[in-house]
Amino acid sequence: MTAMPLLPQVLPLLLLLTSADAVFRFASYYGDHMVLQQKPAQAVVWGYGEVGALVTVSLIQGMDTISKTAVKVYGDVGIWKVLLDPVDYGGPYHLIAQQTFKQEVTSIHLDDVLFGDVWICGGQSNMEMTVSQIFNASKELARGAHYPYVRLFTTSLESSDTELLDLAKVDLEWSVPTTKNLGSGDFTYFSAVCWIFGRHLARKLKYPIGLVESVWGGTPVEAWSSKTALSKCGLSETPYEFTDTLAGPCDYSVLWNAMIHPLLNMTIKGAIWYQGEQNTGMNTNLYNCTFPALIQDWRRSFHEGSMGQTDPNFPFGFVQLSTNQKTQPNDNYPVIRWHQTADYGYAPNPKMPNTFMAVAMDLGDETSPYGSVHPRDKQTVAFRLYLGARAIAYGDQRVPFQGPFPETIDIYYNYSYMNITYNQELLITHACDHIFEVNVNGESQYTWIPAPAESPSSKVVTVTFKGCSHISAVRYAWSDWPCEYKQCPIYSVHGRLPAPLFIKYFN
Repeated sequence: MTAMPLLPQVLPLLLLLTSADAVFRFASYYGDHMVLQQKPAQAVVWGYGEVGALVTVSLIQGMDTISKTAVKVYGDVGIWKVLLDPVDYGGPYHLIAQQTFKQEVTSIHLDDVLFGDVWICGGQSNMEMTVSQIFNASKELARGAHYPYVRLFTTSLESSDTELLDLAKVDLEWSVPTTKNLGSGDFTYFSAVCWIFGRHLARKLKYPIGLVESVWGGTPVEAWSSKTALSKCGLSETPYEFTDTLAGPCDYSVLWNAMIHPLLNMTIKGAIWYQGEQNTGMNTNLYNCTFPALIQDWRRSFHEGSMGQTDPNFPFGFVQLSTNQKTQPNDNYPVIRWHQTADYGYAPNPKMPNTFMAVAMDLGDETSPYGSVHPRDKQTVAFRLYLGARAIAYGDQRVPFQGPFPETIDIYYNYSYMNITYNQELLITHACDHIFEVNVNGESQYTWIPAPAESPSSKVVTVTFKGCSHISAVRYAWSDWPCEYKQCPIYSVHGRLPAPLFIKYFN
């Protein structure tokens, strides 16, 4: 193991701690049953102690000491920090930290520690929904007992005006999944999307998966972004007080400060994200900047916080928003969906490398008791994220994880039609009469007209526009609720992955 100095940017934060905090202990998110990141990365272990004391950290399996190192406690209030040697997946291990100070020896330890892959799960209420709130909840709750090597951790809902060094509070300490902590407990719960995503990974990879949930319903991307990330999009201070009584904290950076910044020393494999609903009413047209900026900043910050152990381009998956209401006077939901991809329509893309996207616009749930903005089919959402992780995070090129997307569009004005050639074979489930629209440049404003479409071959959709002398643009599925449950007209042949929405302007 290698001793690790405290990050320079963290030093001012130590002033927030008092002398009472110098009790020898691990940082808040270390505990029995936890998962640490496996090799080739090195896991970070840190905590608090008496300034000047010697701390020895040992990793033990059975009767064997796997590694051992000593480091001095430093800083005004006492921080110790080490990098463990790279460890292959598996376990369980015992982690023992021993402090020697003025000939007095104090020991603390962690039991049932596993090594595997650690994933952060972030976002707002759709990521926050527990297993008990989704379709087939009892069946999903029962699955917890079959995945003892998936481990769960949940941060508390906390906000702060300044960046915190450690979590102020923990809701669910590292735990083996149970019916109670997956959704039926009074005070503990876990994200359904995060859990199902993790169990799919554990089943395929056959090694431990650690899941860290840090979410808060009704929150915008700006609350989860650092001031550095927001400055890249021209944002500095929250411009107004958000008055939605159902919303969580919406002030800039307050959740980054309290619920993400404290996790930065953790070595992780990747992150998944389900958020954007709150931004349909806040800085909507900036989301094509703020979301990519968040991804870039989280990657840089986790890389630096883990002393280079977290990949600076770690895989980042996200859910393209589902539906909210069938009749809506504006198009903020399709706009956010488009901006979630930095206006490319697909992921990964040049502005968002090493990302993957789960399309969810075909999962509308009008009768959801939690409101139609909260669809209950989180199994499909999590499975589509899992396919993306297989392909992007784990490099399995055989896994189809993207729905069809246009490759070329050829317009034939003499015959009043265009051919849209997709990048893969199509499964057309039913007629496409109203889901394509063409844009006509009128005298005072742009007018969108539904355009009939059919598929003359396996990769081509023909859109007709009789009576229109000039077409300025074409778009697909550009509405809040473009289709009924799993009934969008265009899917991939393999895997039934929906074609995402798109918009294309012509010169």
